[in-house]
Amino acid sequence: MMRLFRFIIFLYLPFSICAHAVEIDINAREYILVDFLTEHVLAAKNENQRMPPSSMSKLMTTYMVFDALKSGRLSLDDELEVSVNAWRRGGAASGGSTMFLEPGSSVKVEDLLRGVIIQSGNDACIVFAEGLSGTEGSFAEAMNAKSKMIGLTNSNFTNSTGLPDPQHYMTAHDLAILSKRLILDFPEFYELYSETSFTYNGITQGNRNPLLYRVGSGADGLKTGYTSNAGYGLTATSIRNGRRLIMVANGMDNIRVRDQDSIKILDWGFRESLNKTLFNAGDIVTNIEMWLGESTTVPVAVQEDVIITIPRSLVQNLDVKVVYDGPIPAPITKGEAIATLEVRFGKDDLLTLPLHSTTKADRLGFFGRLLAAATYFIFGPPLSVAEQLN
Repeated sequence: MMRLFRFIIFLYLPFSICAHAVEIDINAREYILVDFLTEHVLAAKNENQRMPPSSMSKLMTTYMVFDALKSGRLSLDDELEVSVNAWRRGGAASGGSTMFLEPGSSVKVEDLLRGVIIQSGNDACIVFAEGLSGTEGSFAEAMNAKSKMIGLTNSNFTNSTGLPDPQHYMTAHDLAILSKRLILDFPEFYELYSETSFTYNGITQGNRNPLLYRVGSGADGLKTGYTSNAGYGLTATSIRNGRRLIMVANGMDNIRVRDQDSIKILDWGFRESLNKTLFNAGDIVTNIEMWLGESTTVPVAVQEDVIITIPRSLVQNLDVKVVYDGPIPAPITKGEAIATLEVRFGKDDLLTLPLHSTTKADRLGFFGRLLAAATYFIFGPPLSVAEQLN
């Protein structure tokens, strides 16, 4: 009986990645900094703590509207009526952020979207809620159902505006997930978040996102927030040299601190880390030893890009290895998963990916198998690649 051996092939690469997110000296009560592509968390504090998201929860409101537009339930040219309820609870008389809508008027969806995204209008949010679901309560139920579908595991919505409610909460982590989904799911609408001003009803209001006005920030979204119990918050994203980071920070003391610390954490992320491609999809990683085949090895490859986020300040050897039980007996079909690529992120974090054969490997004929068995009986099993290198 052929004995199987656990073979481990070490691939030494001149870089490393950090296993755990670090904390940065900023004023925020909760924050998270995430690489958009790899979803590697670079920095975090209380990122899974439930918090009042204030107007940052309007990102979920706009997700619902974008979804309705994409499905055909709405069009940008549709007009929705402003109810007395929307005017009273979200209009000028409410004392909160508003689009200054007039009760009884009809407003184009495209204008309402800018009213929510740029002007943070509570009245525009309520108009959308009532237009799509009849009541704001029903809209909140739809928000909760959709949020679970897109991966928000620790959020609950009771309104469309983010106005204070003990049962209305999100986490910094969920806001980061939602930000990525907005960018990926609705690229045709996402550019609205980068617009810096909007005029409606003769009133011009600027986008409250401070990073949009900072030269070199690379910011192109998303949303600020403030209530007295939540503090000042910002969900932002920035692209520099083709790389995007997502940042969520909440519970800051004032607007000035929010502006300073938001750019501080993004600058830190771009400065201290980078993305590195280990393998491209289809790259042959190594050759796996084969038993009773027409050849002695079979090449294996990754089927997707292997990209990691690496802190620049902690450069050391990255632990990358190929693990398989072998030699692998023939026959082997092309595309068969026969080994595992293990990339250790640090002491406790491990990325594992299957490695697939790139060719078909037929089994030896009867006499070939007889000769191989005799060779095995006399000389023992073939050396693994790792043993041959030692």
